[in-house]
Amino acid sequence: MNPWLHPAPCTPLACAGHDGRVRGRPAAVALLLAGCAFVLAGALGAPFALMLGAASRERLIRRWAYGVVRAFGVHVRVVGAPEAVAPGALVVANHISWLDIPLVATVFPGRMLAKSEIRNWPLLGRLAAAGGTLFVERDRFRALPATVGRIAAALRGGSRVVVFPEGTTWCGRGGGRFGPAVFQAAIDADATVRPVRISYRTPPPCGSAGARSIGHDGPAPAEHNAPAGAAAFVGDDPLAASLWRVVTAAGLTAEICVLPPIPAGSGPDRRALARLAQTAVANDSANRSAESVHH
Repeated sequence: MNPWLHPAPCTPLACAGHDGRVRGRPAAVALLLAGCAFVLAGALGAPFALMLGAASRERLIRRWAYGVVRAFGVHVRVVGAPEAVAPGALVVANHISWLDIPLVATVFPGRMLAKSEIRNWPLLGRLAAAGGTLFVERDRFRALPATVGRIAAALRGGSRVVVFPEGTTWCGRGGGRFGPAVFQAAIDADATVRPVRISYRTPPPCGSAGARSIGHDGPAPAEHNAPAGAAAFVGDDPLAASLWRVVTAAGLTAEICVLPPIPAGSGPDRRALARLAQTAVANDSANRSAESVHH
């Protein structure tokens, strides 16, 4: 059994549709080119960013990641207190899209855990490696202890590590089980676990207290506050098709909710800690859905 990969039932045909407002082809092409240009700029500038001090480098990464999301035509909405996520924390999030990676980096840049195949991807592999990505060989069970050890060492060294413990993407209407392996690293390093909830909505969701919107066009009626399938990157979906859905979906908003921290000692073992984080993310999703109904 693969300890990292938990297959999702989501498929592009069933889950990745968009029935909202659509951008015209010229505008969508412009956004696609702008988004790719921001990614390329990040890859080319990564070696220079490494020369900066930690604080300056983190500010630069935040701005670049925000620029990537916005360049693809997606608004960003942050709920919670991201400044409270200190270095040395294990940040865990649900996984919906390739957009999740720059979205998380707009709030708290950190060392991502990613499958080893990404290291060989053109352009993106170089960018990931330069950013300190921790690569995992998901098909080799024997590599699991060494990977957990590397994550724990990074946490002890003060690095913020970002993980998607579902192991694969879901469409956002449901979610998968949080695999417990990475939570052992938090226990070994006595690191705080910080769960976050990612969601995509179209049109932009209505505002609420405690929310900070960046590049937001304004509130939308609650009845339209539904999960946006356009952002879902699931199953065997080609990346090109996913990119096109994103740039053609007008009014797409990415929301990231920063949830209360969970100390590593909150559970008796890694499985209990994984369940606590998974429950926090799932409950936040349920509560926000209920709030939208009562707006």
